[in-house]
Amino acid sequence: MKTELFWLTLTITMTALFWVLYIINRMQEIGVWTALQNPKPDEPPKAQWAHRMMHAHTNAVENLVIFAPLVLTLSATGTSTSLTASATILYFFARAAHFVIYTLGIPFFRTVAFAAGVVAQLTIALTLLRVL
Repeated sequence: MKTELFWLTLTITMTALFWVLYIINRMQEIGVWTALQNPKPDEPPKAQWAHRMMHAHTNAVENLVIFAPLVLTLSATGTSTSLTASATILYFFARAAHFVIYTLGIPFFRTVAFAAGVVAQLTIALTLLRVL
């Protein structure tokens, strides 16, 4: 498996697991049965960290919609460079950092982590467009 596809798989898996802690929080706040019955989506959790975590998860999914097709296009075109491999690794760690920092409520560093992920996406896109 190419490096880019490996890191895409790790990123997808990580993103798929981001919901676990805030659902556990929701179960503690309103009870297991009520949480499993799909509580009102506009009713935020009482714990502010869980509320921020939900937003961080949503943001990760929104950005995965950009990242995954870029990496799949790399694979489909047979394009793989040390730069694209590094960009996929950067993206994974930037998104992991963004999730943690967003959950902790640290604004400036959240933006830095987000920007690092955008740089990784642009690096892949510009490589595909043969600008880099």
